[in-house]
Amino acid sequence: MPILYDEKSNTLTIVTDHTSYQMQVDAKGYLLHLYYGTRSAGCMDYLLTYADRGGSANPPAALGDRTYSLDALPQEFPFQGAGDCRSPLLRVRDASGAFGCDLRFSSFRIRDGKYSLPGLPAAYDEEGDGAQTLSVILQDPRLGLEVELLYGVLPRLDVICRSAIVRNEGKGALLVDKLESACLDFVHGELDLICFYGRHAMERIPSRQRVEPGSRLIGSRRGISSHQYNPLLVLADRMTDERAGRCWSLQLVYSGAFKAEVERDQYDQIRAQMGLGEEAFSYPLDPGESIVAPEVIMSFSAEGLARLSQQLHEVIRTRVCRGYWRDRERPVLLNSWEAFYMDFTGEDIVGMARQAADLGIDLLVLDDGWFSDRNDDTKALGDWWVNEEKLGCDLGELIRRVNDLGVSFGIWMEPEMVSEKSELFRAHPDWALAIPGKHPVLGRDQLVLDLSRTEVVDALFEQICSLLDQGNIEYLKWDYNRSIIDVYSHGARDQGAVPYRYMLGLYGLLERVIARYPTLLIEGCAGGGGRFDAGMLYYTPQIWCSDNTDAVDRLTIQYGSSFGYPSSAVGAHVSACPNHMNGRVTPLATRACVAMAGTFGYELDPKRLSKKELDTIRGQVQDFRKLSHLVREGRYWRLGDPQRDAVVGWEYVSADGDEALVCAVVLRVEANEGMRYLVPCGLTPGATYVERASGRYYPADALMDMGMPLSGARSLYDSVQVHLLRCDGVADIKEGTRR
Repeated sequence: MPILYDEKSNTLTIVTDHTSYQMQVDAKGYLLHLYYGTRSAGCMDYLLTYADRGGSANPPAALGDRTYSLDALPQEFPFQGAGDCRSPLLRVRDASGAFGCDLRFSSFRIRDGKYSLPGLPAAYDEEGDGAQTLSVILQDPRLGLEVELLYGVLPRLDVICRSAIVRNEGKGALLVDKLESACLDFVHGELDLICFYGRHAMERIPSRQRVEPGSRLIGSRRGISSHQYNPLLVLADRMTDERAGRCWSLQLVYSGAFKAEVERDQYDQIRAQMGLGEEAFSYPLDPGESIVAPEVIMSFSAEGLARLSQQLHEVIRTRVCRGYWRDRERPVLLNSWEAFYMDFTGEDIVGMARQAADLGIDLLVLDDGWFSDRNDDTKALGDWWVNEEKLGCDLGELIRRVNDLGVSFGIWMEPEMVSEKSELFRAHPDWALAIPGKHPVLGRDQLVLDLSRTEVVDALFEQICSLLDQGNIEYLKWDYNRSIIDVYSHGARDQGAVPYRYMLGLYGLLERVIARYPTLLIEGCAGGGGRFDAGMLYYTPQIWCSDNTDAVDRLTIQYGSSFGYPSSAVGAHVSACPNHMNGRVTPLATRACVAMAGTFGYELDPKRLSKKELDTIRGQVQDFRKLSHLVREGRYWRLGDPQRDAVVGWEYVSADGDEALVCAVVLRVEANEGMRYLVPCGLTPGATYVERASGRYYPADALMDMGMPLSGARSLYDSVQVHLLRCDGVADIKEGTRR
């Protein structure tokens, strides 16, 4: 059983295939954290130490024992009000405005299956997972405050999920000023923090720094998880690398403002925590009301960062992503944006579909500019009716013409936004988030619709259905292009609750769309990668990774993304050169090699390409179809760091070890330099592999020890893709069989 209770030691232990997690209800009634690491048996309370540390306060339950202080003890759910002066997960105020609570253990319950969260995305379990849920109740009788801690265990995946539900069971009003979902307390250790920072068009750049005394904060105050910081933290021992060493992760299943913090305290203990953003957050709870904290997915690896990432990839791909497209091969698409921007006609789109069919591409996506009088980005958001004059026909006719060519049709929307220059805003100005009497702050000349209001969500659902019902639309790109700055909702009881309720409105809207159109492929987007998080992946199985399509920049963006997210979630396209954002020129083969580390597609105008380039694209599309199962489901290995190495590689290995794809790009060259080698990982020891293209044989152990020479990649931005098949003898490479 994954969850065990020992009455003698009063411990609750969570066990996965390779890890153990333990907590203890101590003699004072507080819930202490004991251990999270390699699977182990027994009670770990020997790790706790007690001493009279004069500057640390003692709670009343200590009964004068000055050696007992929550300020120096590891905890499961630290709260403000009982003497722990480190950063808490919960801070509440009572009806008088006074801060502070005192949460003690009340009860626990173990049940089969993984919990779900009302209104919020969360990992789920399937038959055969052996999942269990631990529910622990903490109470403060004075306030009538109850907190239910939820632990969902997916043993085979080595994943523990955490959430918390805060309830007002008393007679007076409460105000929640801070609510985070989970923390990890370490009683000692020399740890590094790896976080993922960036900006628009350069997201999720890894940063690894030693955890020094004090606090390191990351997060978003922007109403979305943001381009600037991703809701993913990794803690690692100082010497941990890709293949060896201990490391822990916390990943938030939420798409709004968040906060994460790592604090090294006065006693060199370390606390890592994550949850809702704290600034401008205040959530009122009348008697009988509650608030649910977003889920945090936790995982641990004693075998290095690669193994940790593989565990996160599997849980995101198979237990967060869901629905029709979860395990299916995604269509290779051609997007109209970088070909036309907003300057196109219906004939242009049909012509592009004709070229897509000729190239073997599955799906044509009509991006921004198809609705109302939208010819630039200053107007018309919210007016989601087709500009038939621009298209020369209605949308249904355009879709039929595209489908008649054997190409599927997709379309772009930005449902959550409204332009001041729009009929929707003129009719319903109060539907936008804007503070009365204050000129609103604009982003990209647009405002954010108030999804905390039911009538706004209902109207958006009707608009979306009205569009999707006009024809055979098989793909929807769901965009979001600004931050939430002005927070004011007409009729809201407390404006500090609006951003959280906005997210509930968004998730509810997405759930309704999915229920009505279960085979629709939705790709999330927020100015590219501004909302690239596990929360959105619950509804959209892929997300546009970044507006930056330059292959060299994408190496860093996709490298950082790979720490917590599977390639199946990474929207990646081949675009034109010189690149539209940075002007860099890279070979078409390299652009495809990098884009194949994701969902794969094109964002260019085929009419501007030579016959040789078009022939190359036809071959790339065929190659990706042969490799897409590996990219989607294979175990991922990082074979270099684009911020450091001259050659950057990555690899996919099938679960049975029978097949591997090794890729590399040259980022730096020197005169008269020696040969470069790339060292694969994860192959089957003792096996022999054959390269599909050349027929050359490689012993797996030698490859994983000394690597392979990159003789085909000598110039700047050259790339290689090596497709390996495991064989026991001679393989028929032409037919792709092995025996």
